Amino acid sequence: MSSIWSNFTEYIVNNYKYSKKIVEVGVGKILEPSDILKEKLPNTEINLVDIYPSSNTIIKDDITNPTDSIYEHANLIYSIRPPEELQKDIVNLGLKYNTDIIIKPLFTEEINYNLQTKLKLVNYKRHAFYVYKRVD
Repeated sequence: MSSIWSNFTEYIVNNYKYSKKIVEVGVGKILEPSDILKEKLPNTEINLVDIYPSSNTIIKDDITNPTDSIYEHANLIYSIRPPEELQKDIVNLGLKYNTDIIIKPLFTEEINYNLQTKLKLVNYKRHAFYVYKRVD
């Protein structure tokens, strides 16, 4: 696995290998991370969500008014390069459904300052992303 997503997906596989469900929000057209997760976590349901699906494998949903069945019982909700205006909504999904969150911003971006108190910056093999661990 030698892609730009290998370390990011390796972190998810290592930390969520026993997950029943993982949801990626704001998928856009980049399917490589989810393809890697589907291969490495064959027993995990991987749901892909976007308000404007680019293929029939992506579920249409608006995270500002989420469809409960998509996110309920998820162990992780993650997003790659979400627009800053949606970061709060992604955190709210995690809080509402009591799930972990990973937000991977662009290299030049930081997460919304108000969310930094909830999220922890993780540097994993030179890849930076923000993580929220649910309270059990």
